[in-house]
Amino acid sequence: MNSVATFLVGVSVTAVCSLAVVAYLKPYLHDVLIDLCGTIQRAAFWTAFSAITLVLTPVVFAMHYRPDSTTNVPAVFTLGSQLELALIGLLVSVLLLGVVLSKFIPRATNS
Repeated sequence: MNSVATFLVGVSVTAVCSLAVVAYLKPYLHDVLIDLCGTIQRAAFWTAFSAITLVLTPVVFAMHYRPDSTTNVPAVFTLGSQLELALIGLLVSVLLLGVVLSKFIPRATNS
């Protein structure tokens, strides 16, 4: 597999993984955001914003990786390196979303 094909496969796999995470989180995220935002319209905006962020961040990380076409490294290792960066980007975006949301969730008071 040449370096261009390896790069495109890595970006494609990253996009599919990111979309799968968004599909999994979206219903739960939307419900939390309705509670926090107060209206469905506001929650819909922030849900869409979060989904875009959760997809684009790992794709940007994956696009940052450039396969070295001068060496004979097997494509699977090249893809592994690219997907490693992509998964770090996905993890960072999910963790940041969780941290930001946790700041706005009211804490229960002990009575």
